[in-house]
Amino acid sequence: MSNIRASLYSKVHQWIDGIGFRLNSSTVDRKSNIIINHYFYETFNFFEKEKKGEPEKSKFLCFDTYGEKIKVKSLLDLETAFFENISQLK
Repeated sequence: MSNIRASLYSKVHQWIDGIGFRLNSSTVDRKSNIIINHYFYETFNFFEKEKKGEPEKSKFLCFDTYGEKIKVKSLLDLETAFFENISQLK
């Protein structure tokens, strides 16, 4: 399972680099060694929660066009939410 998670982490980061997402903020909880990164592109935002030094355990969260939370279990989940959001721009 950790190989799948590490693969998701690398796929998501390759994709966000390709699209041109920007890191809006990064918060570190030093007590629990948790890093929360907030990425954005135009009107689309998503969050990455990573335990420091263990990127394969990263969790991703984004929102659909109606503001509902979507837990990202695959790159397709993130891409779908992103393109639905971007298609709403006029």
